[in-house]
Parts: sequence; C-alpha cells; structure tokens
Amino acid sequence: MFVKPKDGRSVHDPARGDLLPAEGRNVDESQYWYRREIDGDIEIVQPSKDADTDKKASAK
Repeated sequence: MFVKPKDGRSVHDPARGDLLPAEGRNVDESQYWYRREIDGDIEIVQPSKDADTDKKASAK
C-alpha cells in the first residue's frame, strides 16, 4: 500500500529504519501503518503515475 505523512508529521518507517518521505512510498500492509492512519499521522493514497514509473525504471 502507498502511504504519505500528513502535513507537518514525521513518521518512522520501521522496515527501512528511516523517516517516511513527504512524497510517500510503498510499504508492506501491517497493523503499524493502520495505527498511524488512525492516529492521524499518515494517509493511505493511490500512488501517482510518477511513482509507478520510478518503480519500473529502477527494476530494469
């Protein structure tokens, strides 16, 4: 699923050990991310076309 931090929030990504970037990223679906959504720290969104393009380009 694709998540983005809400404006003004810094959200730790436990799988990568860093902060979730402002533009968002794909993460594994888990209780952690659903809890962040309930707490108002993130929003679950559809990835932009640019994110899909970047993913395909990096796979090559």
